[in-house]
Amino acid sequence: MNSEIEKGRPGQFFEDFLKEQGDYEETTEQAVKRVLAWQLSEAMKQQGISKTEMARRLSTSRSQLDRLLDPKNERVTLNLLSRAAQAVGRTLKLELQ
Repeated sequence: MNSEIEKGRPGQFFEDFLKEQGDYEETTEQAVKRVLAWQLSEAMKQQGISKTEMARRLSTSRSQLDRLLDPKNERVTLNLLSRAAQAVGRTLKLELQ
């Protein structure tokens, strides 16, 4: 195996492949959205928060909450993500790398 690949961090080769294919940004965005949706769902379960209660805490509808929790829905605002995190006692942390 190429020693350059072995020295890199795990997943680096796959990231390089996605960049070459032009799919890196889209794939990363989808992965982040899936993780955030999963984390919110898990926090709701752990705290016993129903969808109706969560929608009330966010001052929104259940259908809007369903869109937020749908990992395939890419049209979610940072404001709504931040409010959802606060509603389950968490904070949303974003950083540029």
